Amino acid sequence: MPVTVHDVVRALPDIQVLRERCRALAMLDAIMSPEWELRYYSFDSRWAPDEQMASMRNGSGDVWSIVFSPAGAFIRGFDHESPMSSAGNDDELWPGLVDTVPEVFSAYVDEPAFSCEGRLEATVCLWRQHGEDQWHAGEIDFPDGDDPDGANRLFKVLVEGTPAAYQRFAEDYYETAVDLEAVGETFALRPLTDELVRRLNADLVVADLAEDLAEIGYPSRPV
Repeated sequence: MPVTVHDVVRALPDIQVLRERCRALAMLDAIMSPEWELRYYSFDSRWAPDEQMASMRNGSGDVWSIVFSPAGAFIRGFDHESPMSSAGNDDELWPGLVDTVPEVFSAYVDEPAFSCEGRLEATVCLWRQHGEDQWHAGEIDFPDGDDPDGANRLFKVLVEGTPAAYQRFAEDYYETAVDLEAVGETFALRPLTDELVRRLNADLVVADLAEDLAEIGYPSRPV
């Protein structure tokens, strides 16, 4: 059965839980990879006034971005191999992808950081305003395929949202054993200690992560 953005809509948690999940993924990647360029997951708690942004990039052209704003959260994902990519559709966004994005999120559809040659780079788009009880996506006639918009491949770890999901990803991507208990403690947003950090990366201590801690906004006290 095909997996699409509509499955992601049903599976994602509320905005606050998603934000903390994104912070945890970014903190874990900061520990696993001191070199920012090699990381998958990032979180910028100071992206813009009153806005934060979580992001993923796999180094092969696939990305997602989540803006957390006073209005709610806006998500765009781009699978460069998807048949819904504008590269294979006369440089046009797939019909229905952003047609019903609320006005409060319209600026992100035109955000230069999410665009290529002045057009939103996206095969997946969803959003949720504060006070709503669900995520939303456009009415889309998907092309054939098991993952036509790339939603499963792009958001699988984020949707599952468990320490085990990150451990599987990290062991494959970083080609090293990853301590599941240490991942779980980070997922719970427990303040980092040198001992916890070394269980994930023997070459680091908390002081080495000062800049990342500030950028991510990872809590220094129990949440």
